[in-house]
Amino acid sequence: MLLLLLGIIVLHVTVLVLLFVSTIVSQWLVNGEHTADLWQNCTSGSVFHCLTSSTNGEYSPANQGCCCPSVLFSSL
Repeated sequence: MLLLLLGIIVLHVTVLVLLFVSTIVSQWLVNGEHTADLWQNCTSGSVFHCLTSSTNGEYSPANQGCCCPSVLFSSL
């Protein structure tokens, strides 16, 4: 029983770490000179240019707004 509890705790800590990493880390998608994440899309051709992800229609503001509370509530 103790081994099962230890396994559940390890699984929860792993999921929490992955949630933090996926929220904080930039560059989810990298394609040549184009990078994208939850917060912004950037192109790095002759001029480095970034737009917010919500203006391009890739991620809605609801996605962005739910990501931060999920990190907060998961860590509690």
